[in-house]
Amino acid sequence: MRNMASSASSRGIAAIVGVGPKLGLSIARKFAHEGYTVAILARDLGRLSRFADEIAREEKAQVFAIRIDCSDSRSVREAFEGVLSLGFVEVLVYNAYQPVSWKPTCFQDLTIDSFQKSLAVSSLGAFLCAQQVLPGMVERGKGTILFTGCSASLNGIAGYPELYETGCGKFALRALSQCLAREFQPQGVHVAHVIIDGVVGPPRGATMLPQRGSIGEQSSGGDGTMDPDALAQTYWHLHVQDRNAWTQEMDLRSSSARFF
Repeated sequence: MRNMASSASSRGIAAIVGVGPKLGLSIARKFAHEGYTVAILARDLGRLSRFADEIAREEKAQVFAIRIDCSDSRSVREAFEGVLSLGFVEVLVYNAYQPVSWKPTCFQDLTIDSFQKSLAVSSLGAFLCAQQVLPGMVERGKGTILFTGCSASLNGIAGYPELYETGCGKFALRALSQCLAREFQPQGVHVAHVIIDGVVGPPRGATMLPQRGSIGEQSSGGDGTMDPDALAQTYWHLHVQDRNAWTQEMDLRSSSARFF
């Protein structure tokens, strides 16, 4: 865990789980810009530390990099011991995903290990992380939990292992978000599910070229690629919504996306 700035935040902790170079990084940067102490969590601690340096330098914020394996309950518990030691977690964004192959294949060729891992990261990890932060949110009567879904949260497509594996996990994540919203929103905790209906590219103005990859973080060339900074702005909007008009689910897509 690395403290990347010396100044204290006047706000709570924003914990962003599943921080890669695109959507997760943009969300973390947005909450840091708005004055939050930010904890960024993912498997690759070396890359996380570089992201923490970058955000802290740009936003003059406190940023902590903490390793987590969302498929491992012990890892989640230990990671959030570090997060909760920083203070009250006011915001949890669960953006974790399990990278999978985009090569077309049939159902019989899927492995049990791969399927179980994807389910664990997509839904079990969200369950475990929410359990860590909800007691504090309920005690204070406020807090925000945002889950990142994708088009596979709503529709299954045959022939692609990432939509068998990720889709099943994301279906479960959507159900979890609805259950938590019904139980905890009356207690002051805003729970929302964000469906990213498209492929996330690099921020506008970035020099890197988009590359096709996994749902939620990697990008694809062509029309319809989504700007992660624009998506992060929507996550922020959900957090600051008036509690008399909370959104439980929304789907986001590029205006240039093609519909079939």
